[in-house]
Amino acid sequence: MGFLNNVFNTIKGYGNEANDAFVDTQGIRIMEQEIREAEAHQRKANESLTDVMAEQKGIARKVNDLKASVQEYAEAIGKLLDAGNETLAMETAEKLAELETNLDSNQAILDSYNEQVKELKAIIKDSAKQMAALRREVSIIKSTEAAQQASAATAAQFSGSNSSLRSASASMARIKAKQQKRKDKMKSARELAKEATGGDLNDKLAAAGVIGNQSSASSILDRYKKTN
Repeated sequence: MGFLNNVFNTIKGYGNEANDAFVDTQGIRIMEQEIREAEAHQRKANESLTDVMAEQKGIARKVNDLKASVQEYAEAIGKLLDAGNETLAMETAEKLAELETNLDSNQAILDSYNEQVKELKAIIKDSAKQMAALRREVSIIKSTEAAQQASAATAAQFSGSNSSLRSASASMARIKAKQQKRKDKMKSARELAKEATGGDLNDKLAAAGVIGNQSSASSILDRYKKTN
């Protein structure tokens, strides 16, 4: 397309005076501007197509009216000849010849409009597809560039021992380690307290079913059944 040549020619114009990053940025900016201008032309083309189609419909109605008149006069000639009225039949035939000439002329105009409308629709449809493809391409390029820049920035933050993110990450690791150590200490303290009071042994004996049998509703009921 013509605007692609404008993009490349503009980029070439910078030559060795600009670095690649600047040229690429300008290339995207120019592409977006060209797409906007192409979309404006697209809207005008649609308006033009609407006008042409309106004229096409008007000519089509005229052609249909002429065809109806031709049919009507042709039938009238047949009836006049059957009635033996050749004089009026001749006059009607002259009028029919005029109508047929007019019909042929307008049919040619209508055929031209039909062809123009067909071509304009094809051009507009093809142009719309190209615009959509270019918009997607520019969007992908910009999104990819933004993602890569963000990734590069993140990597740069983590590179080097004095980076803020690296220091923060190390601080979080130390905090987690301290929290786990504190948790382990509290667990150990509870275990020691149980051992000192014999609680740990009692838990083991209760688990073995040796001590600590607690009354339950079923055991109480069994006891009363035995005494009755």
